[in-house]
Amino acid sequence: MKAAVYRSKQRFEVREIPTPEPGPGQVQVKIHRSAICGTDVHAFMYDLAPSGAVLGHEFAGVISAVGDGVTRWKEGDRVTGGGGDYPLGEVPPVRTHPRYNYRTMGFTNTVTRGYAEYTLLDDWAPLAIPDEVPDEAAALTEPCAVAVHAVRRSRVRLGDTVGVIGAGPIGLLVTQAARAAGASRVIVSEPAPGRAAAAKTVGADDVIDPFEQDAVERMVELTGGVGPDVVFDCAGLKNTLQQAFDAVKRAGQVVLVAVPWEEMPLLAAEWMAREIDFRSSWGGLPEDWQISLQLLADEKISASAMMSDTSFVSLDEIQETFEALMQPTTQLQTVIRI
Repeated sequence: MKAAVYRSKQRFEVREIPTPEPGPGQVQVKIHRSAICGTDVHAFMYDLAPSGAVLGHEFAGVISAVGDGVTRWKEGDRVTGGGGDYPLGEVPPVRTHPRYNYRTMGFTNTVTRGYAEYTLLDDWAPLAIPDEVPDEAAALTEPCAVAVHAVRRSRVRLGDTVGVIGAGPIGLLVTQAARAAGASRVIVSEPAPGRAAAAKTVGADDVIDPFEQDAVERMVELTGGVGPDVVFDCAGLKNTLQQAFDAVKRAGQVVLVAVPWEEMPLLAAEWMAREIDFRSSWGGLPEDWQISLQLLADEKISASAMMSDTSFVSLDEIQETFEALMQPTTQLQTVIRI
């Protein structure tokens, strides 16, 4: 089968590798769509993945073979690349290790994953894709779960005003998840015109261009001098966490959703007297995946609004695609058609 194999810093090699065959309790998945995640771009940029790994964890496909003892799936079933409930004793270290460090412990999985024609999953791992959800949308279940998890960890309540910094894929999904959770107003800060337009399409009431206006001042102005109830940092740039703290209201909450790989300097004296709460959010739990699929099926979250004709690439284009994504981009979600 064809796969994009990570070789070394900023280099993929698309080549033929053996097609994995399912063992007892496993299913083979023929991958149809595999979305590109920012964490994989970080692995590519900073040489964080093991050489020989096949990355990609945002995918959707069909069961193409089942191993011995598998009764819950049959060939042809449409499935996501994860989201099932972990069996007892198989919860990953990210959820159990008392001193988990993503930078040093996060890229150890060398199992062939989504940037290939086929992959293997334990039979408990995937979720069935509802008929109403096309493959392109189903491939976004994992990033959607990231957004849902962030909103569920937040204090967003019915009628709240929410600020979102960054309208990349995660920011657009957080915007929609916050709306689904009852936010009455969402204010987004995003300089890229295409992403700003997408933010309006998916439900942002106001979109600020931080290159044209002071994002903090404008968020405060739009909320009558108070600030949003909750601000999500979905950009993770050097100045965005400070902006989130500066913009949020007294006793409000800041939630870090982006994964920054550089130091983010903070001047705490600017905002700590307002007694702001801070939370970080990481990935998604099985229930977040399940909620995400339902939101996609109910069209409360739109995947199509996050894609354009330029969103889709082939596996053979993965090297140049990742090179382009290393730079600031106006691209929305990128999905590999396999």
